[in-house]
Amino acid sequence: MLAGLLAALGAGMLWGLVFVVPLMLGDYPGIVLAFGRYIAFGVLAVALAWMDRAALARLSRADWIEAGKLALVGNLVYYTTLASAIQLAGAPVPTLMIGTLPVVIAICANLTERRAGNAADVVAWRRLALPLVVILAGLVVVQFDSTAHATGAGGQGARGGLRYVAGLVLAAVALASWTWYPIRNARWLRARGTGLARPWATAQGLVTLPLALAAAIAFALWEGVTAPAEAFEWPFGPRPLAFVGLMLVVGLAASWLGTLLWNRASHLLPPAFAGQLIVFETLAALLYAFLWYDRWPGPGETAGIVLLVAGVLLGVRVFRPAATGS
Repeated sequence: MLAGLLAALGAGMLWGLVFVVPLMLGDYPGIVLAFGRYIAFGVLAVALAWMDRAALARLSRADWIEAGKLALVGNLVYYTTLASAIQLAGAPVPTLMIGTLPVVIAICANLTERRAGNAADVVAWRRLALPLVVILAGLVVVQFDSTAHATGAGGQGARGGLRYVAGLVLAAVALASWTWYPIRNARWLRARGTGLARPWATAQGLVTLPLALAAAIAFALWEGVTAPAEAFEWPFGPRPLAFVGLMLVVGLAASWLGTLLWNRASHLLPPAFAGQLIVFETLAALLYAFLWYDRWPGPGETAGIVLLVAGVLLGVRVFRPAATGS
C-alpha cells in the first residue's frame, strides 16, 4: 500500500512538470511541444532499452500493437491537446479540468472491473461515493475563485472569448484521452507478472519515437504548404537551447520515469484507487503554476486543494482492505 502510494506520488510530481512547460515555451505551438517531448522520450528509450532487452524481446506482436495504441492516445493526443489548452486558456482552469481525472477514472475503472467480474477490485458505490464527492467538491470550489481564471498564457487575461472556449474543449479531449490510458495500461500490466514496470515504460517510448517523428514530418510538410509565412522555425524554433533542454527534461522525468512509477503503482493498487491518486498530478501542476505566475493560491483554490487532499485520504481508508488482501 505504502509503496504504491509513494510511486503514484512520484509520478504525479513528475507529470506536473508538463503543465508549466507550455507556459515557459509560450511561443511554441502545443503540437510542436508534443512532438519534441515524445521524440526526446523515444530517443531516451532507445538508449535505455539495452537494460531491458531480455524483457522487451519477450513481448509479442500484440503487446507492441497495444504499446502503440497507448503511445498514440496517452502520449501524442493527450499532450498536444493539453499543451494547446494551457496556452489558450491559461494554466489553472485546464489543470483543474484534468484534475477531475480521479473522479472520472475511479468511476470508469469501477464499472470496468465490475463488468469484467473482478470482484476483488470492485468497491461498493456507497463506499466510493464519499471520497469522490469530496474530490469533486474541491474541484468545483476552485471554479468560483476568480484568481483561477485571471491569468492566461503570456500573462494576459484568458477568460472569455473563442480562445478560452477552444482551450476548454481541448482540455476536455485531453481528459478523455487520459481517462482511457491508465485503465487500459493497468489492464495490460495486471494481466502479466510483476517486474514489467520499467520494460513497459521503455516499450511505449520505443513505439512513440516513430509515431512522433512521422507526425512531426507530416505537420511540417502540411504547414509549409498551407501557411508558409507562419510556419514554425523547424527543427528547434526561436529558442533552441530552452526548447531542447526542456524537452529532454520532460522526456526523461515526466514521460519515462513518470510512466515507470505509475506502472509500479498500477501493479500494487486497485485500479479505482490508483485513478484517484492522479490527484497528485493536479496538486503538483497547481504548485508549479503558482510558482510560475509568482502568486499565492486564492481562497477558493486553497479550499479546493484541501478538499482534494482530504478526498485522497478518504480513498486510502476505503481501499486499504482491498490493497492489503491482494
